[in-house]
Amino acid sequence: MVIERVYNIPLRKGFRLTARYKKTKRAGAVLKEFLSRHMKQPDLKKVLIGTHLNIELWKHGIKNPPCQVKVTVIKEDNGDVKAELYGFTYGHKKKAEKESEKETKVDVKAKDAKKKSTTAETHEHTHEDGSVHTHEHEEKHEHAAGQAHEHPKPAAKKAVVKKAAVKKAE
Repeated sequence: MVIERVYNIPLRKGFRLTARYKKTKRAGAVLKEFLSRHMKQPDLKKVLIGTHLNIELWKHGIKNPPCQVKVTVIKEDNGDVKAELYGFTYGHKKKAEKESEKETKVDVKAKDAKKKSTTAETHEHTHEDGSVHTHEHEEKHEHAAGQAHEHPKPAAKKAVVKKAAVKKAE
C-alpha cells in the first residue's frame, strides 16, 4: 500500500535560532524530521529528499533558505519516504550513477589537461647560409588547473658599459 500526501512544511521555526552559515543545512534536517514524524518513519535514513526539492532549499545559498516548502510525499511498502517539490515527480540519483558521472568527468578533464598543458617550446631553424638559429616561443597557455598565464621571458643579459673616466685637459 502506497501512501501519497501533500504537505506545506514550515521551516522557519526550525532554523530561526541557528547560525547564518548553517541555516539551509538545518532547514533540510527540519524537513526530514517533519516527514519522519508525519509519515511515521522513525529511521531518518529512509527519508529521502528529491533533486528538485534539494535545489529549491539551496536556491538562495546557505544563509537564506525558504521559510516554507510545498511538498509531495510518497511512503512506499518497504518504508521508504520519498519527498519531492510539489508539481514534480521524485527524482534521485543513485550512488552508482554519481560515481560513473564522476569517472567520466575525470577522464574528460585529464584529456583536456594533456591538450592544454604545454610549456615554452624551443625551435631550431636552418637558414639558407647554413647557420642554425634556436629560439623559444613564450606563448600563453593553460595548465591542468585551468589557469591561463604567460611564462616569464628569461632576462636578457644587459651589456655592461664601463664608462672610462675622461679627464678634461685644463
